[in-house]
Amino acid sequence: MTPHDRQPTLTGPTVVLRPTTPDDWPALYAVASDPLIWEVHPAHDRWREDVFRAYFDAGLASGGALTILDRATGAVIGSSRYDHWKPDADEIEIGWTYLARSHWGGAYNAEIKALMLAHIHAHVETVVFTVGESNHRSRRAMEKIGGRLRPGTELRLMAGEQKPHVIYEIRRPGKQPA
Repeated sequence: MTPHDRQPTLTGPTVVLRPTTPDDWPALYAVASDPLIWEVHPAHDRWREDVFRAYFDAGLASGGALTILDRATGAVIGSSRYDHWKPDADEIEIGWTYLARSHWGGAYNAEIKALMLAHIHAHVETVVFTVGESNHRSRRAMEKIGGRLRPGTELRLMAGEQKPHVIYEIRRPGKQPA
């Protein structure tokens, strides 16, 4: 069993998230091929076509990949996904998010995460976000949207090496721990 609809179409004031399809490859790779997007990310080589192809294929296989569009222009500006659902813990991960640098620094990331959280919290109590321990840009973004840091770290294979990651969580409104 999986949570209800991990590939919804979600519409906000400035973005639309819709299910990723194989046809999204050229537009998503065009965004992801910018090395500066990945410079502080543990998968710092994800801008390479072969590395991004593996990321893209894993997203499609996950059943939770979403393509992000700028609502005003219809342009593809990035991707995110739901994955690693743990039914016994009533928990799912949101992650693998990247945005074109033209859409950094504004309200885009917060809007994307708010749309995704509102959708999935109707079905799952806890959402986790796994962030590279030294990825301070993403850690600040998690804190801005109310993520609570869990103790400890988790190792994940990135760019051919085991890299430490921290876990943030956001519980369904009304379910935050004391």
